[in-house]
Amino acid sequence: MNAVVDAIDELLPQTQCRQCGFTGCRPYAEAIAAGTASINRCPPGSADVITELAALLETDAMPADETCGVTAAPAVAVIDEAECIGCTLCITACPVDAIVGARRLMHTVIAVECTGCGLCLPPCPVDCIAIAPTGAAHDRQRQREAAGRLRQRYLARQQRLAGKSPRRRKAVAATATPAAARKRAMLDRALSRARARIVAKP
Repeated sequence: MNAVVDAIDELLPQTQCRQCGFTGCRPYAEAIAAGTASINRCPPGSADVITELAALLETDAMPADETCGVTAAPAVAVIDEAECIGCTLCITACPVDAIVGARRLMHTVIAVECTGCGLCLPPCPVDCIAIAPTGAAHDRQRQREAAGRLRQRYLARQQRLAGKSPRRRKAVAATATPAAARKRAMLDRALSRARARIVAKP
């Protein structure tokens, strides 16, 4: 089963946009392999992905399920930096870590890594993010070339978040050496001073 899931996942664009109704491309691939999801629920992949999945699974192609959305031209998120309040909610929402910034400081988008998924829009409290077309046409070959990199960014983010779980933090704290604890304390003090300077600025 894993080999089938891997093969399906390999064909998906790795935008992690959730338009298919699943939390990411891999869960969607697992559902297709299990027979609980159809192959036509990926708007970013367009009819090309449907055709490729149908060939892989030796089944008939079908029209795209437009209840999931429609295929759009490539786009990226753009942040109005003058309006950004540095809340970091968009950073938390981005599935491929394409947004950088720090709390109370402006954020910006790494355009080359942004999938245009739009998941950063709903959590923004000041509506300073827009999804803008890149001007390029849909290009399945370019999409396939980017998919591997996007998958790795998504997986790296998942691993990082797993490392921040309470259980993981407790285990790390229990095994920390005195030197590591001193280094952590020094870093925390430095960060506190930096935050105080930011707050004190007019």
